[in-house]
Amino acid sequence: MALKQVKNKIISTKKTGQVTKAMESVSAVKMRKAQERAFAGRPYVHAAMRILSRLASSPDLRHSNYTTKKEEGKRILVIVTSDKGLAGSVNSAVIKKAEEVVHKYRAEIEVICIGRKAGDFARREKLEIIEEHNNVSDAVTMADIYEMSKVILDRFNTGAYKEIEIIYQNFLSTFEQLPTKRTILPLDPAEIHYILRGIRPKKGKFSEEIEPATAIVSYTIEPSAEEVLKSLIPRLIEIIIYHALLESKASEHSARMVAMKNATDKSKEVIKALTIKYNKARQTAITAEVSEITAGVEAMK
Repeated sequence: MALKQVKNKIISTKKTGQVTKAMESVSAVKMRKAQERAFAGRPYVHAAMRILSRLASSPDLRHSNYTTKKEEGKRILVIVTSDKGLAGSVNSAVIKKAEEVVHKYRAEIEVICIGRKAGDFARREKLEIIEEHNNVSDAVTMADIYEMSKVILDRFNTGAYKEIEIIYQNFLSTFEQLPTKRTILPLDPAEIHYILRGIRPKKGKFSEEIEPATAIVSYTIEPSAEEVLKSLIPRLIEIIIYHALLESKASEHSARMVAMKNATDKSKEVIKALTIKYNKARQTAITAEVSEITAGVEAMK
């Protein structure tokens, strides 16, 4: 490789490193904010899951439309990804998990896509898309969630669907995220227990192990179980989706920050290797020129 080519490559690599360093800094700020939102929201989701667990175990609600398992019907798969790439395997891991479900139940699947990458996957697999939500703000609000949960509940209440699942990245730490699939409807005490375990921090006030609700609980519900469910279940479903989006946002920015840091470190390694190569090539060229001059002087004698 010519000296000029090596020098140009060093310059372009330095510029790339500057870009990745800037992206790393931006992602670090977004990551901290997203993590704070995710951790702040966990106690509320924790409380909601406890309520769901108790409701689903209640004898009066065993035959409700929200808890009854069906043998026939379609499935709704809610896929939560990011709109942008450059975030390591955070999107590909979710899509891989979605592929497993799609390949198993392709004829029954309809999807709700949250994030552009999810929409791209659904179109590539030629799946029926119910709704697509792109450019969801990092500051996820309940207004964003309301429309999503309303569509899910309206579809489920038609009786044409037997199961609604959500796939998202569960945030464990800055360097660790876990692609997670959870069943939203019908309500299942065992599934709710797993969701509770998934949102349990490694330490702190809410870090205690949650035992599944095994005892049958009897409630006196007024005015009726049906009326209470109509009001309560939509709110609880909204919280589940809200939690999934918060966890996904925290995972996305954490993974992107780590990816950009790795890219910045790699650019420094490449620059170092190219600089050594450039110096060697330059030294070789200088030695060759000195040899030619010496040989010319000797020839003139």
